[in-house]
Amino acid sequence: MDSQIYGVLLLLLFLTVASAKPSNSTAQINSNSVLVALLDSRYTELSELVEKALLLHTLEEAVAKHNITIFAPRNEALERDLNPELKRFLLEPGNLKSLQNLLLFHMIPTRIDSNHWPASNPVHHTSLSNDRIPLRANNGDKTVSTAKVIKSDDIIRPDGIIHGIERLMVPKSVQQDFNARRNLRATSAVLPEGAPEVDPRTHRLLKKAPTGAPPALSIFDAMGPGPSLAPAPAPGPGGPQHHFDGESQVKDFIQTLLHYGGYNELADILVNLTSLATEMGRLVSEGYVLTVLAPNDEAMAKLTTERLSEPEQIMYYHLIPEYQTEESMYNSVRRFGEVNYDTLRLPHKVVAEEADGSVKFGQGEGSAYLFDPDIYTDGRISVQGIDGVLFPAEETAPPVAKVVSKPRRGKLLEVTCRMVGAVGQDAHFSSCH
Repeated sequence: MDSQIYGVLLLLLFLTVASAKPSNSTAQINSNSVLVALLDSRYTELSELVEKALLLHTLEEAVAKHNITIFAPRNEALERDLNPELKRFLLEPGNLKSLQNLLLFHMIPTRIDSNHWPASNPVHHTSLSNDRIPLRANNGDKTVSTAKVIKSDDIIRPDGIIHGIERLMVPKSVQQDFNARRNLRATSAVLPEGAPEVDPRTHRLLKKAPTGAPPALSIFDAMGPGPSLAPAPAPGPGGPQHHFDGESQVKDFIQTLLHYGGYNELADILVNLTSLATEMGRLVSEGYVLTVLAPNDEAMAKLTTERLSEPEQIMYYHLIPEYQTEESMYNSVRRFGEVNYDTLRLPHKVVAEEADGSVKFGQGEGSAYLFDPDIYTDGRISVQGIDGVLFPAEETAPPVAKVVSKPRRGKLLEVTCRMVGAVGQDAHFSSCH
């Protein structure tokens, strides 16, 4: 009798628990999950950011559907190497979406261990943030986007795998949100003022221009004489208040180049070998716009020492005094066939045309394709990555003076003059002189 009562109680307890469990609940995460391993791993900075970004529920759903691969930056990359302003931006409550996109950029809904890493050509995978991430192997080193893998297969679990990487990867969308927020914060308290109208011939002010007017002088008039790009002191739309903070914008695009990866040589030329970064910042502060055709490191490595002897002249030919994006340039070459863009290396122009569904600059063996479009676009500076270094077409050689040869006398006349000369009568024949 007691055993029957005990069995009835157990049945009632089981039915109570079963009825309390919701029918549409997701799969539960067990203690052997890759998420539990991440939260209990050496990657403490990443795990804290995952909790602050409220991503645990999203990741649980992802793990319940398929295996995932996590690329975990080492703690030092998030503690000391990360830009403090960017970290402050990511931790602000209003930027939760940017933080989530940054973290989901490091996760792929596919299991990729070291044995299945692409050997030669890069293979792109779609991350949980819907961004394309290239995986490649170079000289035995495994890389993901711009980061090097330092611990392959560091944590292996049935529902996922974790690889340790040396640095944090910042997707383009997050970098653009950060740049836009910083530019907005820098200009929100400044009252816009119009540029004065200037006579290009005398460089004298005529009358005050309406608010928001572009600089009255051309960018070539604003450039100082000589090899430097020192601008004239007049035509800024913000005047002495510098409505456009050109120095910060130039610093932003150089920092973006470094984060993007593959353009370290160009950044080194701008910062260390020339004063172009400062001079570009002054021009942008005065209201001018620039498009930078940025050769990647592979293209810069092919230059000879003689070619690199004048880095300023190389860079001047890669600076277009217009604001062009990949879309605007492609639409132009599709419509007009061939477009000539002015450069800051007067009087040379760079030729652009449509080729293979992209934009090709230059002609012949010295041409370069638009390789990484819209690396940086903030409305004042546009950076377009190209896979070659451009040089102006060689100057045409001066025409060679035509030498008119003296007409030769006929054979019969030569024999006659020789016979007449022998008898001393050649003076009477003008043809013999």
